[in-house]
Amino acid sequence: MRDDFLQRLLALHYVYPKPLNRLQRLMSDDPELERLAAQRPSELASRLEMQFAQANQLKNAYLEALRTPFCEVYAKHKITPISYRHRHYPDSLLELIDPPAVLYAKGRTELLLAPEKIAVIGSRNASPYSQQAIHTLVPSLIEQNIVIVSGLAKGADAMAHTAAIELGGQTIAVTGSGFMHPYPKENAGLHNIIEEKYLSITEYPPYMQPKRWNFPMRNRIISGLSQGVLVTEAKVKSGTLSTVEHALDHGKDIFAVPGNIFSDLSAGPHKLIAEGAKPVWKGSHILEEYRQLIGKND
Repeated sequence: MRDDFLQRLLALHYVYPKPLNRLQRLMSDDPELERLAAQRPSELASRLEMQFAQANQLKNAYLEALRTPFCEVYAKHKITPISYRHRHYPDSLLELIDPPAVLYAKGRTELLLAPEKIAVIGSRNASPYSQQAIHTLVPSLIEQNIVIVSGLAKGADAMAHTAAIELGGQTIAVTGSGFMHPYPKENAGLHNIIEEKYLSITEYPPYMQPKRWNFPMRNRIISGLSQGVLVTEAKVKSGTLSTVEHALDHGKDIFAVPGNIFSDLSAGPHKLIAEGAKPVWKGSHILEEYRQLIGKND
């Protein structure tokens, strides 16, 4: 039997791709979205705090979208829509102020339920030092079946995903665009591997292109999925540190790799360490936060 609520939610999210806290303005007294199609544009405008013309356009677009069998269409493209009610939707994301209403996934959705995940992030212009740090720190995490989460950006993110794969571990990529517009193009091959054998997720419907403001939003999902966040290299003002801010807001552990004091890319981790992040140069330093006893030193 088709999930009628999911069809209505996917139609709404397709034309109004907003987080759950925004959509709940429409669901507070209509949790199944059963009456949405009959709502007047003036009521939509009031609930969503938008102009009447926008609300009217949204209403018409929603009615049109209802005619598309989204689950069937997505299945043809190997996309699994995971609503906030789905059994694979992580409870930790519901702790966010603005949880994703829908996660669009390609790959092994059960990885979302892995009990332990660590985000590994850093500069898009990461130096070979990040590569060395990741290959020093990540093996111990992989040995303990910790899933590596990152954002599939070039630089440190790509290094983290690649290291997890090469070491026989598991990885989740959180992207800032829809599946029709993979970004960045340089990581297309890596993205294909992750979609086929691991897991790639995004909160954006397939048609959405990568926009600058998508990536700070993407960052809250990276931190929301993870118990802790490891930063390799980053400038003080960077998207990497915005992910850390999300993590701090939700009480996540922050780990930072000390670096060259003359490098701008070490300034971010050093700032985090000065503010209380745990400096790490061995994988065991991270595991100490989650294990009473580490089986062997590294």
